[in-house]
This record gives sequence, structure tokens and C-alpha cells, in this order.
Amino acid sequence: MAVAPPSYCFVAFPPRAKDGLVVFGKNSARPRDEVQEVVYFSAADHEPESKVECTYISINQVPRTHAIVISRPAWLWGAEMGANEHGVCIANEAINAREPAAETEALLGMDLVRLGLERGATAKEALDVIVALLEEHGQGGNYYEDANSCHSFQSAFLIVDREEAWVLETVGKYWAAEKITEGVKCICNQLSLTTKIDAEHPELRSYAQSQGWWTGEDEFNFSEVFSPADDHLTCCSGRDTLEKQEESITVQTMIDVLRDKARGVCVDSESFLTTASVVSVLPQNGSSPCIHYFTGTPDPSRSIFKPFIFVDDVKLVPKAQSPCFGDDDPAKKEPRFQEKPDRRHELYKAHEWARAVLESDEEQGQKLRKTMLELEKQGLEAMEEILTSSDPLDPTEVGDLFYDCVDTEIKFFK
Repeated sequence: MAVAPPSYCFVAFPPRAKDGLVVFGKNSARPRDEVQEVVYFSAADHEPESKVECTYISINQVPRTHAIVISRPAWLWGAEMGANEHGVCIANEAINAREPAAETEALLGMDLVRLGLERGATAKEALDVIVALLEEHGQGGNYYEDANSCHSFQSAFLIVDREEAWVLETVGKYWAAEKITEGVKCICNQLSLTTKIDAEHPELRSYAQSQGWWTGEDEFNFSEVFSPADDHLTCCSGRDTLEKQEESITVQTMIDVLRDKARGVCVDSESFLTTASVVSVLPQNGSSPCIHYFTGTPDPSRSIFKPFIFVDDVKLVPKAQSPCFGDDDPAKKEPRFQEKPDRRHELYKAHEWARAVLESDEEQGQKLRKTMLELEKQGLEAMEEILTSSDPLDPTEVGDLFYDCVDTEIKFFK
């Protein structure tokens, strides 16, 4: 069975999070050389009976999809993490369960992230979308751009809006979910739900009984029933990192947690790297905008978190988008992945120089890191002003926000 990479997702609710803000964060641990891009798609109307091409399969499109911004491995259709215009954020975790994931091509967990964002205006709506699609199409297929072996996983999701979060854990088409409205929650690459289940697949328990995994007499504990026998639930060292914060949790706290290599939240191993990160702040007061900070580059400890706000006229950022290979893309042709094209975007290439300096040259590296953090701080302070201001947001000022930040970062690295 393929080893699931140790990604982490977090959410913190007031009063643990500061000033009536819900704070969401995710590190995406993926194969070291994989490129992630940050892409915005505007809301759109679709023709009746039209189809949408996901990573491996086509499914029926809906009449209207919401505007979304996502961070995704550049070869696939879905997303590791992202947000929509209604303040819904979703992140996906690849997990191993007692039942091996299907290698047959179906929907990937990452496709379900994007579909949930495009179709759900609240966290619960997005959850309902995901489980309905699981029931109809199933999940399966290769999680990696790898011609030599199929790495397939079951999926867990953290789905968050301004009011609540849902932890959704799936095994094939079966699922369980827990609703969170307070405190902090961390999910990673193991099943975490136990006996507090707020929604579930109608046949979940009878299926577990039919497989001989549950007697029907003991209390039903989802992760005990569905985890692999050798899975020791030690996963959330990350949870401790967040729970032990004595002060209230802010965007900066969440960024610091995502940069934590000592506890393994920020992955930098022989096979895996945190290839992209996101932090979102969702004010419970609906008149304030949600702000989403994406790196678009690997290793958050050596990256700049850059803000994005949804407005009607968002300026697209081609410099954070990978080249498009159309129908010639080896990920779309069968047999798949016979070649690996160069998917690096302009921001990624500029950042490669910075990573090399930070790793090799102590004096220049320290100076560079200081300047990068200063750039990030300016962005964070400007966003803080927007959140605390009573003035309405000027869409013309923030439509170019992410574009300008990416542009500044690239110029700075050059």
C-alpha cells in the first residue's frame, strides 16, 4: 500500500482564534518535484446537459458554478486546497484505510475538493455535494504523476465556512462526518473520527458489520473500525502545536505552525515536500471580506504568503500558473504519464533561486529571509487594516492584489 504523505489541515474558531475570525490552514505534502499552481476561476453559467472533464472522468455539469481560487498539482483538474466566493474553504488529505483505495480511475479526492467549492455555498452544502458525487461516481485512480505505479488513497476533507467546519472522512463510497463550531481541529493522513459522528452514510454501520470489522454491539468508533491494523494514531503532532498556543490564534500563528519543521508539520523529507500552503481568515461578521493567503511555492518556511480577496473583477495571475499542454498533456493521454513535461511557472522558477540561496549561503540567505518576511509582513498589515476598517472594500484596489504580490515577489528574486 502506498504511503500517504503527512499533510496537515487546521481550523481554529473564536474564542481560541482572535477577533471573531475563523482561521484555516493547510500544508500540502506531495512528491518533492511536483509543481503546484494557484488558479482563479470566475463564476460561470453552463449549458443544460453539459459535462465537466475532471482529472480522469467526465461527469454532469451543474447550471452554475461559484468563483473559486485553488492551489493544485499542475497536472490535474482538481485541487489540494482552495476557497470560493462564499467563504467556503476545503482541503483534502490522502489517507490509508482498512479497505485499499480503488486503482480504477474515478474521481480523485482532489477533484472532490474543487467540485465542493464550485457547487457549495456553505460548508454543509459542499459536504452534501461531495458525498452525493462519491455515491454516484466513486473515488479512485493515481494520486501522483507516476507511470511506474498507481498510488491510490481514500480521502478525508476539512470543509470550513464562517460559522462551522465539517471533518469528512471517506472509505470508498462510505463516509462519516463531524461538525465543529469551537476550539481547534487538526486532520492529517489518518482517520481521526471516533464516536462523535454528526452525519454518516446510511449503510456505513451495516457495511462495517458485513465485513466483520464491527460486532454491532460495541460502541461504533469510526477510526477504530476503518483504520488499517498497523495504523497507530500518532498523527497530529500538529494538533499539539496549535492547541498549545497560549495566545489567541491569528493568521500569523497559523503561518508559524505551517512553517514548523521540528514537529513535522512542514515536510521536507527524501520523498516528500510541502509543495504549497494556504491560510484563510474568515470573519464571522459577514460584512468583512474573507482573505486567503497562498504561497504558490514549496516549503512555507522559505515562501511568502500572499493575499487574495474575491471581488467581481479579479486580475488573473499567469505567472503563478503552469504551462498548459492541452490534449498533448501526458496526464491526459493513455497510457498516462509516459513523459513528465516541465510544469514550472514563472513564480516557481524565480523561487527556486531563493531556495538555493536560503539553503547554501548563510549570510546572503539570512538577509534574503529577512527581506522576504518583511514583504510578507507588509501584506499582512495591509490586510489587517482591511479587516478592522469600517469602510466598505474598494474592489478596484483588491482585484489586482494577488497579481501585484506575485509580481513584486518575482521582481525581488530577480
